[in-house]
Amino acid sequence: MQEAPFFAPLRCDDAAAALAQVRRIYDASVAHLREAFARFVAGDDGPARVRACYPFVRIHTASAGRVQSRLSYGFVAGPGTYETTLTRPDLFADYFLEQFALLLESHGVPIEVGTSRQPIPVHFALAEHEYLEASLTAERRKRLRDRFDFPDLAAMDDRIANGTFEPAPGEPHPLALFTAPRVDYSLARLRHYTGTSPEHFQNFVLFTNYQFYVDEFVRLCRALMAQERRGDDAYVALVEPGDVITRRGQATLGTPPARLPQMPAYHLVREDRAGITMVNIGVGPANAKTITDHIAVLRPHAWIMLGHCAGLRMTQQLGDYVLAHGYVREDHVLDEDLPLWVPVPPLAEVQQALEAAVAEVTQLTGMALKRVMRTGTVASTDNRNWELMPQQTPVRRFSQSRAIALDMESATIAANGFRLRVPYGTLLCVSDKPLHGEIKLPGMADRFYRERVEQHLRIGLRAVELLRMQRPDQLHSRKLRSFAEVAFQ
Repeated sequence: MQEAPFFAPLRCDDAAAALAQVRRIYDASVAHLREAFARFVAGDDGPARVRACYPFVRIHTASAGRVQSRLSYGFVAGPGTYETTLTRPDLFADYFLEQFALLLESHGVPIEVGTSRQPIPVHFALAEHEYLEASLTAERRKRLRDRFDFPDLAAMDDRIANGTFEPAPGEPHPLALFTAPRVDYSLARLRHYTGTSPEHFQNFVLFTNYQFYVDEFVRLCRALMAQERRGDDAYVALVEPGDVITRRGQATLGTPPARLPQMPAYHLVREDRAGITMVNIGVGPANAKTITDHIAVLRPHAWIMLGHCAGLRMTQQLGDYVLAHGYVREDHVLDEDLPLWVPVPPLAEVQQALEAAVAEVTQLTGMALKRVMRTGTVASTDNRNWELMPQQTPVRRFSQSRAIALDMESATIAANGFRLRVPYGTLLCVSDKPLHGEIKLPGMADRFYRERVEQHLRIGLRAVELLRMQRPDQLHSRKLRSFAEVAFQ
């Protein structure tokens, strides 16, 4: 076995020192794997096995007491040993630094950083645009598994996030929702599904189910990039699929992909990562779960669904807004991870920001505002043709639930936000009323899109600005935390 340098646990009383040690371990491990892989590609058949492991961070505490904190995170649940593996300190440096500092402040004991026993799969150690398939012949690929560690799904499941993880006797309690292999897996998936690198993702995410919203978002962003910065405008770049980058006042760099990825992402970037990412998730709850499963490892401050829905009430008009304060989950994609009996509550901070944004953008107040925006329950289904079912079947359920709108993604995005501790919200726009004979037809849809998409998007952008004015810890509130929660935000 040819192993990377081993780093014995180092006790750190300083967050910056702990982060520096994480960097040293990770960089040494990745360099070891990359060098061995390069030799393997060149035909070297040296040691039978090459291995490098992730860094870990650990805390021991013998006391249930801690510094009282206004935060809902940054402390462990009780006496014991808590540990997690870490990856990509280049990407998560600020995040790690904050979590380390909070642990030191909360418990007054050192944190330990060292080399873990969790191998780094060779796939996750390669440079971002280096791929195994492009580097190896078919014959060499067959021999790769004998030489290097491959991804192990047992090391990257979601039992911690789901609240079903039970440590074995003598095993540390988890310190974070996601292990390093789980994070690396999601970072690779994000590149695949969105066509952009993970480092471009911002801390506020807008999801949509229509390309019209993305087109308008890109138009607004490109116009902004052509202007000089003024006032509190801190946006510095627009990143599009293929990592095509337009910086403020500069020419666009990069080549768009020949075909858009499955769920293309567009990033309006701020240097503090408090910008806005918009993702076109397409249609259906499966896509909604897939993308939120992976974006969650980046620990965003909030994600919001902006999309179209079927209005279920006679009093609604096409173009009216629906602010979801509850969800009927008939999407089925999260049933095994989050039981249906678990309520998905509205989050006051996000709700207030969305309502205030609607009022500001539409310039409506009082009853005039209520006429164009209703707050109520949104039902999400995995059956796009639910209208073709015998009408007493779905209509009775929707009526009993008091639902005012129906779509295919909102409940999934909200439920996964609840499950993965990411603040969430939903503002939909009524595009049809099938129960009342107003179905989507081409002419109706074209007129609706022209009249409403820009306004709806501006509302979402303004809501993000209002959320950004709050402290992040106000968004990551106790409403999303379980009894014995992990320490990392």
